[in-house]
Amino acid sequence: MPLSAAPSTTDRLAIAIPDCCNLGVIFRILLVVNLAALIGMLLHSSTWRQGITEFVAISVVVELSCLWSLFLLCGARRLMQRGDFADSAWTWTQRAVCAAIPALVTGMIVYLFGSVTWLASDFAHMTVSKGVLTGALLGIFFQHYFELRTRAFSPALVEARLQALQARIRPHFFFNSLNAVLSLIRAEPRRAEATLEDLADLFRVLMSDPRSMTTLESEILLCKQYLSIEKVRLGDRLQVSWHNDNINEDVMRKAQLPVLLLQPLVENAVHYGVEPATESVPVQIHLSRSLERIEIVVVNPYHPHLMPATGNHMALANIRERLALLYDVEAQLTTTIAHGLFEVRLRFPYEKRAT
Repeated sequence: MPLSAAPSTTDRLAIAIPDCCNLGVIFRILLVVNLAALIGMLLHSSTWRQGITEFVAISVVVELSCLWSLFLLCGARRLMQRGDFADSAWTWTQRAVCAAIPALVTGMIVYLFGSVTWLASDFAHMTVSKGVLTGALLGIFFQHYFELRTRAFSPALVEARLQALQARIRPHFFFNSLNAVLSLIRAEPRRAEATLEDLADLFRVLMSDPRSMTTLESEILLCKQYLSIEKVRLGDRLQVSWHNDNINEDVMRKAQLPVLLLQPLVENAVHYGVEPATESVPVQIHLSRSLERIEIVVVNPYHPHLMPATGNHMALANIRERLALLYDVEAQLTTTIAHGLFEVRLRFPYEKRAT
């Protein structure tokens, strides 16, 4: 079950251009720039009403400059990621690009809007030189901010946090798996041997680098190996159905996700949906793709009268924190309880494996 290695600290920090494709980065930049523009207009105007009116007038320039700059920087970053740019000269080149692109975009947009006769009066106080200078300063500011933020959340720190999170998942999983194998050793030695092979694969993944990325295909195989072990212990009580929507084998092989992202959700469903039951219980796993997002839904019966009111939210909290560390706001994990069913819905970007 091959797992692609995560980028090293040097590789990640060598990309000095912020991840302008990330929704969290886009939101932060738009919020700060618009707030700065509003404050600037209020300070420049004699009354607050005039300031708001002028802000509304220049908001088109602000939004266009931001969005086009973010789009171009997103493309520039992806180009940088294709090669090895650990050289310090390349790092400074990227910093210069972060200043040059917003400067050129802002200057061009100010020039175009200022050349339109019926808009010239609204942009009389804005010149091309001011636009270039403002764009360059904002580009330098945001590049420096996100570079410092990347260093603050460096892979060494992320790895330490992910290892702590991952360690919380292991104990009861190990105990359950070992108990299942022990129950088979005398009665069904061949089945015990097959179960141990599955268990060895699971251990290998659990001991891998927690920053590692795997494919959706490998993660599903991992879940099926886990379920085969639990089937030994739970027997016919455990019934699992898989459903795919717009996910073919090619997507399975290419889609990247953090290792041990889906398996804890399946384990949670088995532990709290199947174990308390005395009869056959279905666990449903739905996989779907919409545009550039993957969605995974795990549904299991809910037994509030048999389980503590709080339930086991540890695995869900672990995954939420991992998603926040790895994807910022681009991934979500939500839960709902309705009609006696507990549903976990996981969404994350469809990132393809590098070829």
